[in-house]
Amino acid sequence: MHAKVVVVGSLNMDLVARAERLPRGGETLAGDSFFTVPGGKGANQAVAVARLGGSVAMIGNVGDDAYGQQLRQALHVEGIDCQAVSVCDGVSSGVALIVVDAASQNAIVIIPGGNGLLTPESVERFDALLQAADIVICQLEVPLPTVAWTLARARELGKTVILNPAPATGPLPAEWFAHIDYLAPNESEAEALTGLPVTDKASAERAAERLLALGAGKVIVTLGAQGALFVTAQGSQHFPAPQVKALDTTAAGDTFIGGFAAALSRGMGEGEAIAFGQRAAALSVTRAGAQPSIPYLAEVQP
Repeated sequence: MHAKVVVVGSLNMDLVARAERLPRGGETLAGDSFFTVPGGKGANQAVAVARLGGSVAMIGNVGDDAYGQQLRQALHVEGIDCQAVSVCDGVSSGVALIVVDAASQNAIVIIPGGNGLLTPESVERFDALLQAADIVICQLEVPLPTVAWTLARARELGKTVILNPAPATGPLPAEWFAHIDYLAPNESEAEALTGLPVTDKASAERAAERLLALGAGKVIVTLGAQGALFVTAQGSQHFPAPQVKALDTTAAGDTFIGGFAAALSRGMGEGEAIAFGQRAAALSVTRAGAQPSIPYLAEVQP
């Protein structure tokens, strides 16, 4: 069976240390706990699609280390097509070194490892996966030329194209917008893309309208506890967030993207798919970790 959704993106192993506070420069601090969790925005979104009812293939890279084996296995056990998760010799897998304090503030260092070696040519090797898919999802944790090539190729093939512009540090290249059906930033990403402050529904709508003017097909601005704003040439619609007690927001955005794509791939309308993605994301923030927090379809059905 061909995967209906293809995710082109990153795979990271998250190395998480918890301590009472973050260490100062030059300081050695005793911590409380340590654990490793499979992550990376691309892999998280692929897992979310799989758990939330979609068939999905992943295109990405890992290193030739134990973490790489674990990252591929984590996808494999979810039923994700991993034929295009390639092993790069002589480099590490992508890792995120995360220190979290008692107030849940964190400091993160990301080493791209194999993710940094995902080239347009390495995606093109698996063009058959793109051709067979209905939906193609990209983020910004792999080299930008690779994202650019994938967006253009997916558009050329007539696929539904979703870009989660994370982590965004500034405006996107102008030529990207015409290839994007759904551009889905959070508040800070929408601000980085447009230079406009985004703090509430009204400012999110202004930023989204700027992104539409640049050529994006439709824009979904996720606003955390304030919900999500869906903006098209026809107008805007606000989707309130389900009320939950948040424990850990890691991978909430990835869960939303994966849930939205899975719902679209199963034939849901846009509004229904956004609301479904929100319910999945709301459940994810009540649990710790990246991939461990992503819920399953049976938990999210209304």
